[in-house]
Amino acid sequence: MLASTDGWTACSQGHRHWGRAGAAGLLIHRGGPDGVEVLLQHRAWWSHHGGTWGTPGGALHTGESPAAGALREVGEELGLAPGDVVLGAQSVDDHGGWAYTTVLARPARPFEASDLRLDGESDGVAWVPLAGLVAVQLHPGLAASLDRLRPLLAGDDA
Repeated sequence: MLASTDGWTACSQGHRHWGRAGAAGLLIHRGGPDGVEVLLQHRAWWSHHGGTWGTPGGALHTGESPAAGALREVGEELGLAPGDVVLGAQSVDDHGGWAYTTVLARPARPFEASDLRLDGESDGVAWVPLAGLVAVQLHPGLAASLDRLRPLLAGDDA
């Protein structure tokens, strides 16, 4: 069993982050009527950056790969199983001594946000068109990563 590394740490940039061994999240995307849509989690108010929309994710365990950690977290937070998604590209936001890895994924089968089982870390979940991201309050980490993620979303459609 992998050891939990839940807890706060600081990076070389002086930021405070959750996950002493780094963190990872799953950015699930699909084609929609208005272009690419991403599945976003509305973070519970009590959580770090609560009330914002972001990727389901969290702290990596010792020895856990970012893909495995992202799949574990999406299972805990949204009830999706590893076979429900097809993994794609990864993007690392390295802060020096701490990193967040966004793992892109596409649905392996059709599902809607209303089909998902939310845990206490989520106040909601929704498919949001990329063009509509300006209308929601994004988690600061996701907002800062969008310019790097957008080309990967376009290239992950194959």
